[in-house]
Amino acid sequence: MAKLTYVYKIFERFWHWSQAFLILFLAVTGFEIHGSFDLMGFDAAVRWHNYALWALVWLIVFAIFWHFTTGEWRQYIPTTKFIKAQVEYYITGIFKGAPHPTKKTVYNKFNPLQRMVYLGLKIFAIPVQIITGFLYYYYKYPSGGEIQSIDMINLELVAIIHTIGAFALIAFVIAHVYLTTTGHKPTAAIKAMITGWEELDHDEDEGENTVEQSEKSK
Repeated sequence: MAKLTYVYKIFERFWHWSQAFLILFLAVTGFEIHGSFDLMGFDAAVRWHNYALWALVWLIVFAIFWHFTTGEWRQYIPTTKFIKAQVEYYITGIFKGAPHPTKKTVYNKFNPLQRMVYLGLKIFAIPVQIITGFLYYYYKYPSGGEIQSIDMINLELVAIIHTIGAFALIAFVIAHVYLTTTGHKPTAAIKAMITGWEELDHDEDEGENTVEQSEKSK
């Protein structure tokens, strides 16, 4: 039986949308820096790209603190249980109207494939982007024939890794937006991430975090 359930807390929603905006903004300003188009001018693009980088760093710091103080970090613990069924669901089952292989709950928000992808983003993809971004940011161009420590970094290699990471994050965002439309209603997942409430299947004896207990959930 489906019940309206309070799934996503206020900070969780703020962090999600802020991160999405910053990633897209970094992509736009980054590609302008690369000369892909002219929107705000090179100097302004560099300046705003750097501002967005620092904003993302601080957002991640607060998000890490929130995840560990609330215990939400457990949501990302990887598991291979039902992983094959989940992959088959995304490849073929979703187009045949097959039931979802895993059950979403307040304490199990992500399916096995999502856990692995999100964990990979948090511990690999995004950190690589930030590290290469800072290396590029603090790079000192040679002056007067003298090159100090950080100047020895191969800037071209750093730029290539940073660009590849940007394409990977953009691909993830596109896939993520598409998959949000594959629920029982095309806009259900997006609406849930705005309001915090989502219709989840509950057993008859389940009552955790439903409308009747919304005050406790918040």
